[in-house]
Amino acid sequence: MSSLQPSAISVLAVALSASVFGCGQAQAPLEAAELADGSSTPASSGANHGAADIHAQTAAAAPGSACPAGMAHVDGYCIDRYEAYVVELDAAGHESPHSPYTPVDGLKVRAKVAEGVVPQGYISQVQAQRACQNAGKRLCTAPEFSLACRGPSRSASYPYGGTRRQRGKCNEGKGSAVTAVFGQGAPFDRQLMNDARLNRWPGGLAKTGAYAASVSPYGVFDLVGNLHEWGAEVAPNGHGSFRGGFYGDAEINGPGCNYVTTAHAAAYHDYSTGFRCCRDAE
Repeated sequence: MSSLQPSAISVLAVALSASVFGCGQAQAPLEAAELADGSSTPASSGANHGAADIHAQTAAAAPGSACPAGMAHVDGYCIDRYEAYVVELDAAGHESPHSPYTPVDGLKVRAKVAEGVVPQGYISQVQAQRACQNAGKRLCTAPEFSLACRGPSRSASYPYGGTRRQRGKCNEGKGSAVTAVFGQGAPFDRQLMNDARLNRWPGGLAKTGAYAASVSPYGVFDLVGNLHEWGAEVAPNGHGSFRGGFYGDAEINGPGCNYVTTAHAAAYHDYSTGFRCCRDAE
Protein backbone atom coordinates (compact mmCIF):
# COMPACT_ATOMS: atom_id res chain seq x y z
CA MET A 1 0.00 0.00 0.00
CA SER A 2 1.27 3.45 -0.77
CA SER A 3 0.19 4.61 2.67
CA LEU A 4 2.99 2.72 4.32
CA GLN A 5 6.70 3.22 4.58
CA PRO A 6 8.33 0.82 2.04
CA SER A 7 9.25 -1.80 4.62
CA ALA A 8 5.67 -2.04 5.82
CA ILE A 9 3.97 -2.60 2.46
CA SER A 10 4.05 -6.38 2.57
CA VAL A 11 2.99 -6.35 6.23
CA LEU A 12 -0.28 -4.58 5.47
CA ALA A 13 -1.13 -6.96 2.66
CA VAL A 14 -1.01 -9.82 5.15
CA ALA A 15 -2.18 -8.11 8.33
CA LEU A 16 -5.27 -6.46 6.89
CA SER A 17 -7.92 -8.61 5.25
CA ALA A 18 -11.33 -8.30 3.69
CA SER A 19 -12.81 -9.72 6.88
CA VAL A 20 -13.04 -6.20 8.31
CA PHE A 21 -15.66 -5.12 5.79
CA GLY A 22 -18.07 -4.06 8.55
CA CYS A 23 -17.35 -0.43 7.65
CA GLY A 24 -20.61 0.30 5.84
CA GLN A 25 -21.76 3.53 4.29
CA ALA A 26 -23.77 5.58 6.71
CA GLN A 27 -25.84 7.26 4.03
CA ALA A 28 -26.14 6.83 0.28
CA PRO A 29 -24.60 9.61 -1.84
CA LEU A 30 -26.66 11.80 -4.14
CA GLU A 31 -27.42 10.43 -7.56
CA ALA A 32 -24.93 11.39 -10.25
CA ALA A 33 -24.85 11.03 -14.00
CA GLU A 34 -22.64 8.15 -15.14
CA LEU A 35 -19.94 8.58 -17.76
CA ALA A 36 -19.25 5.86 -20.28
CA ASP A 37 -16.38 4.50 -18.20
CA GLY A 38 -18.50 4.27 -15.08
CA SER A 39 -17.22 7.43 -13.42
CA SER A 40 -19.64 10.19 -12.54
CA THR A 41 -20.36 13.85 -13.08
CA PRO A 42 -21.56 16.02 -10.19
CA ALA A 43 -25.14 15.63 -9.08
CA SER A 44 -27.36 18.56 -9.96
CA SER A 45 -28.63 18.89 -6.42
CA GLY A 46 -26.52 20.90 -3.98
CA ALA A 47 -28.07 19.36 -0.87
CA ASN A 48 -25.76 18.43 2.00
CA HIS A 49 -26.14 15.87 4.74
CA GLY A 50 -27.72 17.23 7.92
CA ALA A 51 -24.57 17.74 9.98
CA ALA A 52 -22.86 19.57 7.13
CA ASP A 53 -25.90 21.84 6.66
CA ILE A 54 -25.50 23.22 10.17
CA HIS A 55 -21.77 23.84 9.80
CA ALA A 56 -22.19 25.36 6.35
CA GLN A 57 -24.80 27.80 7.59
CA THR A 58 -22.62 28.78 10.54
CA ALA A 59 -19.57 29.34 8.35
CA ALA A 60 -21.54 31.35 5.81
CA ALA A 61 -22.82 33.66 8.53
CA ALA A 62 -19.46 34.28 10.21
CA PRO A 63 -17.95 37.75 9.59
CA GLY A 64 -15.00 37.74 7.21
CA SER A 65 -15.54 34.11 6.28
CA ALA A 66 -16.12 34.51 2.53
CA CYS A 67 -15.26 31.21 0.85
CA PRO A 68 -16.23 29.98 -2.62
CA ALA A 69 -19.04 27.50 -3.06
CA GLY A 70 -18.02 24.01 -2.03
CA MET A 71 -15.54 25.22 0.57
CA ALA A 72 -15.77 25.55 4.36
CA HIS A 73 -14.36 28.42 6.38
CA VAL A 74 -11.82 27.42 9.04
CA ASP A 75 -9.97 30.06 11.08
CA GLY A 76 -9.03 32.40 8.25
CA TYR A 77 -8.75 29.91 5.40
CA CYS A 78 -11.08 27.93 3.16
CA ILE A 79 -10.93 24.18 2.57
CA ASP A 80 -12.84 22.00 0.12
CA ARG A 81 -15.71 20.19 1.82
CA TYR A 82 -15.05 17.10 -0.28
CA GLU A 83 -12.08 15.38 -1.86
CA ALA A 84 -11.40 16.72 -5.34
CA TYR A 85 -12.19 15.34 -8.75
CA VAL A 86 -10.63 16.82 -11.90
CA VAL A 87 -11.59 17.92 -15.39
CA GLU A 88 -9.22 18.13 -18.35
CA LEU A 89 -8.38 21.51 -19.90
CA ASP A 90 -7.61 22.03 -23.59
CA ALA A 91 -5.38 24.75 -25.02
CA ALA A 92 -8.27 27.22 -24.95
CA GLY A 93 -9.14 26.40 -21.34
CA HIS A 94 -12.29 24.44 -22.17
CA GLU A 95 -13.17 21.65 -19.75
CA SER A 96 -13.89 18.01 -20.55
CA PRO A 97 -14.49 15.05 -18.20
CA HIS A 98 -11.65 12.93 -16.88
CA SER A 99 -12.06 9.43 -15.48
CA PRO A 100 -11.20 9.38 -11.75
CA TYR A 101 -9.87 5.84 -12.25
CA THR A 102 -6.96 6.88 -14.47
CA PRO A 103 -3.79 8.98 -13.93
CA VAL A 104 -3.53 12.54 -15.22
CA ASP A 105 -0.02 12.15 -16.64
CA GLY A 106 0.60 14.57 -19.51
CA LEU A 107 -2.72 16.36 -19.01
CA LYS A 108 -3.63 19.83 -17.82
CA VAL A 109 -6.38 19.42 -15.23
CA ARG A 110 -8.43 21.58 -12.90
CA ALA A 111 -9.65 20.61 -9.45
CA LYS A 112 -13.39 20.54 -8.84
CA VAL A 113 -15.44 19.73 -5.76
CA ALA A 114 -18.94 18.30 -5.41
CA GLU A 115 -20.92 15.84 -3.33
CA GLY A 116 -21.77 12.42 -4.73
CA VAL A 117 -18.91 11.99 -7.22
CA VAL A 118 -15.94 9.63 -7.41
CA PRO A 119 -12.86 11.55 -6.20
CA GLN A 120 -9.64 11.53 -8.19
CA GLY A 121 -7.03 8.97 -7.17
CA TYR A 122 -3.91 8.14 -9.21
CA ILE A 123 -2.54 11.69 -8.84
CA SER A 124 0.84 12.95 -7.62
CA GLN A 125 1.56 15.86 -5.31
CA VAL A 126 2.96 17.87 -8.23
CA GLN A 127 -0.13 17.21 -10.32
CA ALA A 128 -2.50 17.91 -7.43
CA GLN A 129 -0.83 21.24 -6.73
CA ARG A 130 -1.23 22.28 -10.37
CA ALA A 131 -4.86 21.16 -10.40
CA CYS A 132 -5.53 23.35 -7.36
CA GLN A 133 -3.68 26.30 -8.92
CA ASN A 134 -5.77 25.96 -12.07
CA ALA A 135 -8.82 26.36 -9.83
CA GLY A 136 -7.42 29.45 -8.08
CA LYS A 137 -6.54 27.46 -4.97
CA ARG A 138 -3.56 25.56 -3.48
CA LEU A 139 -2.81 22.39 -1.57
CA CYS A 140 -3.50 22.51 2.16
CA THR A 141 -0.70 22.83 4.70
CA ALA A 142 -0.29 20.32 7.51
CA PRO A 143 -1.72 22.69 10.17
CA GLU A 144 -4.70 23.51 7.93
CA PHE A 145 -5.48 19.84 7.38
CA SER A 146 -5.09 19.07 11.08
CA LEU A 147 -7.37 21.86 12.31
CA ALA A 148 -10.08 21.12 9.74
CA CYS A 149 -9.96 17.44 10.69
CA ARG A 150 -9.91 17.73 14.49
CA GLY A 151 -12.09 20.78 15.01
CA PRO A 152 -11.59 23.73 17.39
CA SER A 153 -10.64 21.61 20.40
CA ARG A 154 -7.44 20.51 18.59
CA SER A 155 -7.34 17.46 20.86
CA ALA A 156 -9.39 14.97 18.86
CA SER A 157 -7.82 12.33 16.64
CA TYR A 158 -10.92 11.83 14.49
CA PRO A 159 -13.42 14.12 12.75
CA TYR A 160 -16.24 12.68 14.86
CA GLY A 161 -14.31 13.53 18.05
CA GLY A 162 -12.26 11.72 20.65
CA THR A 163 -9.07 9.71 20.42
CA ARG A 164 -10.59 6.28 19.85
CA ARG A 165 -11.35 4.88 16.42
CA GLN A 166 -15.01 4.04 15.79
CA ARG A 167 -15.35 1.55 12.95
CA GLY A 168 -17.78 2.40 10.19
CA LYS A 169 -17.81 6.17 10.68
CA CYS A 170 -15.08 6.77 8.09
CA ASN A 171 -14.25 4.81 4.96
CA GLU A 172 -11.18 2.95 6.19
CA GLY A 173 -10.04 -0.43 7.46
CA LYS A 174 -10.96 -2.31 4.27
CA GLY A 175 -7.62 -4.06 3.80
CA SER A 176 -5.59 -4.53 0.63
CA ALA A 177 -7.36 -3.73 -2.64
CA VAL A 178 -4.33 -5.11 -4.49
CA THR A 179 -4.70 -8.48 -2.79
CA ALA A 180 -8.50 -8.46 -3.14
CA VAL A 181 -8.40 -7.69 -6.86
CA PHE A 182 -5.27 -9.53 -7.99
CA GLY A 183 -4.84 -12.23 -5.33
CA GLN A 184 -2.22 -13.14 -2.76
CA GLY A 185 1.33 -12.58 -3.94
CA ALA A 186 0.46 -9.82 -6.41
CA PRO A 187 3.42 -7.45 -6.83
CA PHE A 188 3.08 -4.00 -5.32
CA ASP A 189 4.74 -2.36 -8.33
CA ARG A 190 3.90 1.01 -9.81
CA GLN A 191 2.07 -0.33 -12.86
CA LEU A 192 -0.23 -2.54 -10.83
CA MET A 193 -0.73 0.13 -8.15
CA ASN A 194 -2.12 2.44 -10.85
CA ASP A 195 -4.52 -0.12 -12.32
CA ALA A 196 -8.03 1.29 -12.78
CA ARG A 197 -9.58 -1.88 -11.35
CA LEU A 198 -8.33 -1.11 -7.84
CA ASN A 199 -10.61 1.86 -7.19
CA ARG A 200 -13.47 0.04 -8.89
CA TRP A 201 -13.23 -2.70 -6.27
CA PRO A 202 -16.76 -3.04 -4.78
CA GLY A 203 -16.91 -1.67 -1.26
CA GLY A 204 -13.58 0.17 -1.59
CA LEU A 205 -13.48 3.79 -2.72
CA ALA A 206 -16.68 5.71 -1.90
CA LYS A 207 -18.22 8.73 -3.55
CA THR A 208 -17.74 12.06 -1.84
CA GLY A 209 -20.00 12.61 1.15
CA ALA A 210 -21.16 8.99 1.30
CA TYR A 211 -20.02 8.57 4.91
CA ALA A 212 -22.14 11.08 6.78
CA ALA A 213 -20.43 10.39 10.12
CA SER A 214 -17.03 11.32 8.68
CA VAL A 215 -17.93 15.02 8.72
CA SER A 216 -15.64 17.22 10.84
CA PRO A 217 -16.85 20.00 13.17
CA TYR A 218 -16.29 22.42 10.26
CA GLY A 219 -18.49 20.47 7.84
CA VAL A 220 -15.64 18.82 5.91
CA PHE A 221 -15.97 15.19 4.79
CA ASP A 222 -13.51 12.30 4.49
CA LEU A 223 -10.45 13.95 6.01
CA VAL A 224 -9.87 10.47 7.44
CA GLY A 225 -10.14 7.58 5.02
CA ASN A 226 -11.41 7.25 1.44
CA LEU A 227 -8.26 8.64 -0.25
CA HIS A 228 -4.90 9.84 1.02
CA GLU A 229 -4.67 13.61 0.60
CA TRP A 230 -1.51 15.27 -0.65
CA GLY A 231 -0.39 18.28 1.38
CA ALA A 232 1.67 21.32 0.43
CA GLU A 233 4.94 20.37 2.13
CA VAL A 234 7.96 18.98 0.26
CA ALA A 235 10.92 17.65 2.27
CA PRO A 236 14.55 18.40 1.38
CA ASN A 237 14.82 14.91 -0.14
CA GLY A 238 12.01 15.71 -2.60
CA HIS A 239 9.41 13.61 -0.82
CA GLY A 240 5.90 14.94 -0.38
CA SER A 241 3.45 14.04 2.36
CA PHE A 242 -0.09 12.75 2.31
CA ARG A 243 -2.45 12.59 5.27
CA GLY A 244 -5.59 11.04 6.67
CA GLY A 245 -5.20 7.49 5.41
CA PHE A 246 -7.40 5.85 2.79
CA TYR A 247 -10.06 3.18 2.54
CA GLY A 248 -7.54 0.39 3.10
CA ASP A 249 -5.97 1.80 6.25
CA ALA A 250 -6.07 4.99 8.32
CA GLU A 251 -4.18 3.80 11.40
CA ILE A 252 -0.76 2.30 10.70
CA ASN A 253 1.03 5.62 10.08
CA GLY A 254 -0.81 7.42 12.87
CA PRO A 255 -4.44 7.35 13.98
CA GLY A 256 -6.98 9.27 11.93
CA CYS A 257 -6.17 12.97 11.72
CA ASN A 258 -2.56 12.19 12.76
CA TYR A 259 -1.95 9.82 9.83
CA VAL A 260 0.92 10.97 7.59
CA THR A 261 3.13 9.24 5.03
CA THR A 262 6.40 10.78 3.80
CA ALA A 263 7.86 7.75 2.00
CA HIS A 264 7.18 8.89 -1.57
CA ALA A 265 8.56 11.47 -3.98
CA ALA A 266 6.32 14.37 -4.98
CA ALA A 267 5.94 12.82 -8.45
CA TYR A 268 4.64 9.51 -7.08
CA HIS A 269 1.01 8.42 -7.53
CA ASP A 270 -1.10 5.31 -7.16
CA TYR A 271 -4.75 4.34 -6.71
CA SER A 272 -4.86 5.56 -3.09
CA THR A 273 -3.45 9.09 -3.56
CA GLY A 274 -5.98 11.91 -3.82
CA PHE A 275 -6.24 15.52 -2.67
CA ARG A 276 -8.37 18.49 -1.79
CA CYS A 277 -7.61 22.21 -2.06
CA CYS A 278 -7.38 25.17 0.29
CA ARG A 279 -7.16 28.95 -0.16
CA ASP A 280 -7.08 32.03 2.04
CA ALA A 281 -10.48 33.38 3.08
CA GLU A 282 -11.42 36.75 1.62
